[in-house]
Amino acid sequence: MERRLASAEETRAFAAEVGAAWGPGDVVLLEGELGVGKTTFVRGYLRSLGWEQAVRSPTFTLLQLYPTVPPVVHADLYRVGSTQGLGLEELLENHVALIEWPDRLGGWLDPDACWRVTLEFDGEGRRVSVRAPGGGAAAERRAPD
Repeated sequence: MERRLASAEETRAFAAEVGAAWGPGDVVLLEGELGVGKTTFVRGYLRSLGWEQAVRSPTFTLLQLYPTVPPVVHADLYRVGSTQGLGLEELLENHVALIEWPDRLGGWLDPDACWRVTLEFDGEGRRVSVRAPGGGAAAERRAPD
């Protein structure tokens, strides 16, 4: 599924729409350049779960836990060379995991078993594509329109 988003508000609303399909154990790989809106996307999803406090990219803390229903872990791997010792693996089963910069995971997680959200600059707006686990036609059916 692909959509053009004209504003941060549309990005947050789209995240809430897509995120309605996620539950504990789902891993969402967030891909895109610096400043493209990955954290804005996370913010929209968390707001849809009732989170009203600030949502910042965990660039320096690396992991941020949110006691929502379902619980969420937001990881920003931009500054890491390895995820060893972060404890991320231990959180995957019981949380929705939103992972920015997933190329730094080091191969221990099968990307085909994950949701993949790719954001790109598109003029003044953004283009976002979403692929559900499995990637093929079945995955497209699982992803909301």
